[in-house]
Amino acid sequence: MQLSIKRADLARAVTAVGRAVEARNTVPVLSMLRLSADGDCLTLRGTDLDVEVTASAAASVHAAGETCVNAKLLADIAKKAGNDDVSLTLEGDQLIVKSGRSRFSLATLPASDFPDLTAGTYNATFDIDLAALFAPVQFAISTEETRYYLNGIFFKGEFDKTIAVATDGHRLSRHHVAASAEFAGIIVPRKIVGLLPKGSVTVSVSDSKIRVEAGDLVIVSKLIDGTFPDYNRVIPTANDKIITVDRDEIMKAADRVSTISSERGRAVRFSIAPGAISLSVNNPESGSASDEIAAEYGGEPLDIGFNSQYIRDLFSVVPAGPVKLALLDGGAPGVITSAGFDGWTGVLMPMRV
Repeated sequence: MQLSIKRADLARAVTAVGRAVEARNTVPVLSMLRLSADGDCLTLRGTDLDVEVTASAAASVHAAGETCVNAKLLADIAKKAGNDDVSLTLEGDQLIVKSGRSRFSLATLPASDFPDLTAGTYNATFDIDLAALFAPVQFAISTEETRYYLNGIFFKGEFDKTIAVATDGHRLSRHHVAASAEFAGIIVPRKIVGLLPKGSVTVSVSDSKIRVEAGDLVIVSKLIDGTFPDYNRVIPTANDKIITVDRDEIMKAADRVSTISSERGRAVRFSIAPGAISLSVNNPESGSASDEIAAEYGGEPLDIGFNSQYIRDLFSVVPAGPVKLALLDGGAPGVITSAGFDGWTGVLMPMRV
């Protein structure tokens, strides 16, 4: 294998692919990138056995070939090299990397040692802005490993809409857009959500994998093998007490009074009455705080507690302006919607205060 490539192109491709590689590995080849040179292209591939990322870059290939080389070392070299082109030459079991007067000799492994996640067929293929669909829900992905089936985003295609849902048991976020394709619900792991490029991509799904393609970037990931909760049963439909508040005002007020709350609890009491919401915190160790904001509400007064951080997370998703909070009573989940963000619904579990 022998080729030359622009430093910027190499750095871009290595950075994109290297995000799939875990820093610590007991299997040597998993800390490496697979390099394949053919035609006028250098293709790089990285994996952690759950996610595989492939990126291609234009190159002047003088001799086709492939090998595996340490991901971190190649990334550091590409980052620190000058503006000169970078040449890669495989000599025996060493990859010779040259840029200007710099020369590096890197240990390699055979390309045949590198695992392959791309095999398999897919049930549906469609185009969608997946990053935009997932963005308003990914904050609610659970980090609790014991409930592994919540460690990702539920993704489903129905006849009239494509749905994304995430929940950690304390809050739930659901977002849907016009249908792209019909497919059974799958759970997309947290890691691939953070790797998604912006804009329209081509998505392929099967019962065990998801494939995302955007230009010269391809991401393949295993799915979470589990059963996602029936989110439709979690979203209340009988909440008839509708409170309309300004998004920024409620976020700022909750943040102000939570200053004295305990780091663990962050519970804020919302005392809702016609025309206003009073927010208060009582902490036996540090004192108390209260605030008040205007609200459109004409029902009976009620009190309910919410986690101030969860309030910020959910309300941050919607645009500035009026937001609706639908409640049933002080012990039932609240439903958050915004006329400025059609297709999104948030659910927040109450706290004892």
